[in-house]
Amino acid sequence: MNQRNYAAVLLVLLTFFVISFMSNIIGPLTPDIIRGFNLNLVLVALLPFAFFIAYGLVSLPTGILIEKYSTKLIMTLAFVLALCGSLLLALFPNYLSAIVSLFIIGAGMAMLQVIINPLLRIAGGEENYAFTSVLGQLVFGLASFVSPLVYSYLVLNVGNSDSIASKIFSMTPEAFPWISIYFLFAIICVLMIIVTLSFRFPKMELKSDEKAGNLKAYLQLIKRPMVLAFFFGIFCYVGTEQVIANWMSQYLSVYFGYDPQTTGARAVAYFWGLMTAGGVLGLLMVKIMDSRKVLILFTFLAILSLTAALLFSGEVALIALPLTGFFASVMYPVIFSLALNSVTQNYGVFAGILLTGITGGAVVPLITGWIGDTWGLKAAYCFLYLTMGYILSVGVWAKPVITNKTVQLFKKKS
Repeated sequence: MNQRNYAAVLLVLLTFFVISFMSNIIGPLTPDIIRGFNLNLVLVALLPFAFFIAYGLVSLPTGILIEKYSTKLIMTLAFVLALCGSLLLALFPNYLSAIVSLFIIGAGMAMLQVIINPLLRIAGGEENYAFTSVLGQLVFGLASFVSPLVYSYLVLNVGNSDSIASKIFSMTPEAFPWISIYFLFAIICVLMIIVTLSFRFPKMELKSDEKAGNLKAYLQLIKRPMVLAFFFGIFCYVGTEQVIANWMSQYLSVYFGYDPQTTGARAVAYFWGLMTAGGVLGLLMVKIMDSRKVLILFTFLAILSLTAALLFSGEVALIALPLTGFFASVMYPVIFSLALNSVTQNYGVFAGILLTGITGGAVVPLITGWIGDTWGLKAAYCFLYLTMGYILSVGVWAKPVITNKTVQLFKKKS
């Protein structure tokens, strides 16, 4: 058995935190961006579009690169890209630079996502991979919870000459206090570049199911209706997640008058925090129930939660919208596992196709942005009945070759 590199495991967990911290800030920033750049909802939706389309374009090429170049080189390049994207928006705060910035940051985050999962398996050991993967997702969720709270602190204090934030982020334009978060991202990227360059990585030997695969295998798989059906499952999930998170603060502000820089930001933080908590419960649920039933149950409850936010008072919406994160928590891992358990070969190629479904985070917000400009944000949120309805259907039609192993809580008497 190879010696485990727990320092590398810690580096991967830290990278998970940074990815989440930088990726899930668009939602809390949305009201500030609308006011600061005088945008409608479609133009705002192009921001997550730029970020997530980078995932779709960069993920597969990165899978090929990690077979040819060192882990250190690719991770360093990823953080350099994120640094350049952060500085671009921080130093030139305008709409065009925001689009380009988020595309560059998205490319960097996609490269990191592709490389850290096999690195985690190698560093922590295959026998511990399930545990370390869950740990990584918990760290990811923690960062998503912390990020909006840090944003809220910065926008409230960066203009206060007596605060530490105003001294550290003195270059922040007075008209755009939220830009300070991108100066913070730049500082984080510089620190991660230093850590990456000074780190001794374990040798990366990819398993066959982690390799990018070849064009022939991709073409064979995408011709199968089942593969495309699961692809759209991931597409709908990421789109749903991003629409709820990205429009939440604006929705609470427009319909109920909540302050987006405080109450709205906290609501988004709770959305991600509850998603993490729901993920823990989901892990227990799939041990006692068929994962398809878990998916149907949690998706149905997410639909009910969204409905409550649309029909009732601001007090209810303030609870119900973040609560959708709790119920949405099982959607991605269950759909992904059902998909991979529905094939008997080419797991790596299939996983690559599924990961391109992350582009749903680009397309669905764009569609809902257009609906929101035309008929309002309530109507935009109603579009999610289609995406969540499709996710619910996955639990009905999925027929995995291998079903998840469950335990019986109460043994039947013979």
